[in-house]
Amino acid sequence: MLAFNRISLKKADIFCRYNSSTTSSVNVRTTNSLKKAQLDLKSAYNEYNDFKTICSRRNVIFPLKDTFKEDYEHLQKINETVLNFKHESKSLQGVLKDLKINQKKNNVNNIVQQEGILDKLAKYKPIIAEKENEMKKIEDDLFIQVSNLPNYIHSSVKDKQILLEYINPTDEIKASQTDDYIITPNPKLDHKEIMERFNMVNFSQATKVSGRGWYYLIGDGALLEQALIQYSLKCARKAGFSMVLPPSIVKTEITNACGFMPRDNNNETQVYELQNDDLCLTGTAEIPLAALNSNKEFSPNELPLNMVGLSRSYRAEAGAAGRDTRGLYRVHEFTKVELFSWTKPDELESMKQFDSIVEFQKTLIKSLGLTARVLVMPHDDLGAPAYKKIDIEVLMPGRGSWGEVSSTSNCLEFQSRRLITKFRDPADKKLKFVHTLNGTACAVPRMVLAIIENFYNPETKMITIPEVLRPYMDDKSEIKL
Repeated sequence: MLAFNRISLKKADIFCRYNSSTTSSVNVRTTNSLKKAQLDLKSAYNEYNDFKTICSRRNVIFPLKDTFKEDYEHLQKINETVLNFKHESKSLQGVLKDLKINQKKNNVNNIVQQEGILDKLAKYKPIIAEKENEMKKIEDDLFIQVSNLPNYIHSSVKDKQILLEYINPTDEIKASQTDDYIITPNPKLDHKEIMERFNMVNFSQATKVSGRGWYYLIGDGALLEQALIQYSLKCARKAGFSMVLPPSIVKTEITNACGFMPRDNNNETQVYELQNDDLCLTGTAEIPLAALNSNKEFSPNELPLNMVGLSRSYRAEAGAAGRDTRGLYRVHEFTKVELFSWTKPDELESMKQFDSIVEFQKTLIKSLGLTARVLVMPHDDLGAPAYKKIDIEVLMPGRGSWGEVSSTSNCLEFQSRRLITKFRDPADKKLKFVHTLNGTACAVPRMVLAIIENFYNPETKMITIPEVLRPYMDDKSEIKL
């Protein structure tokens, strides 16, 4: 039997949107992979009510106990007591050292004094140990609570999504003057039926082989995926992103450090785990990309650093069958091209990079000829790490809806505090936590879906290939039966 057969997959409790009703497993102790996370207990204490408001706006449970502030103050008092005992012990050790030197050098009989000091030091030692043990317990408890706090929220984020603009809007959308244009489903443009008829995909055999939510891309379907990958990677490289091929399996502690929590807002599990190995299949290249620079100190000339990663991604996406699970829209395994950036710990600079990633996404979608809308997502749609998030949703006429194809988030120092990614500020020589950002360059199956539903002509029974993809599609301009 092959060694691989010992690995079994299960739906693990470690992914997707933040739900603080579950306890975070962020590193309380340094491991072989990660140092102990450096969370800001003081800010949680000083901004206790602010974080309560943030959690309310995000529609998540406030994880700090009613006694948090009292416990934090108690921790500070114990710490002060320990420091005083240690200071006194150090002073006594200095006096003891002088007494011993004097005894030896000047033949002075000061044994009684030495014994008195040794007796004091002997009494101090268990007191210090007991106090430090008490400190550790309180600090660990506070640490776990703070680890479950979500990020701050940017002032532009509101309680409802905000339409920024349409990309390649149709005449009907222009005339509608609405920020939530309603789409009527057109069965003739259903990508699943079209792709099966064109022998571009096989869902039925994949269901027998792997289960519901899996698929074979065949012929022009597979070629279209590869075209989108190569085109988006080329665009990313031109935009200054260095290419990375990251692993698709990471340690669970890495996933947790990136801020991906157990269950989504519907309490559904989201990730496949390698049972008994403390490993999981990644749902996005963001996770291994973020970890690429864990435990690292950047020098000033290394930032900003922009990378683009290509990976297979895996999501359990449990849920009942319906529009969102039909065809390629929500599948268990897919290819994703992901953008990731590290910037200096300056909000103006990281927000500038945030805007740059969004502009890249808009340009890419516009070049494909797809109609889309750009949205600032509301409070309760932010993942725990996200300070601000902008989604781009493409018109999918066969599904009769807008479908998310890209998302950009600024995480400030949320991830870098957990991954210990720092920057030495030349201005004051202090170490500070960098800002991290992530954005989708291309969620491939959904882009394939969008191209099929937007560029299939029921009259000619042909799919027009976007011009920018034709060099990667054997120079074909159309896909025919």
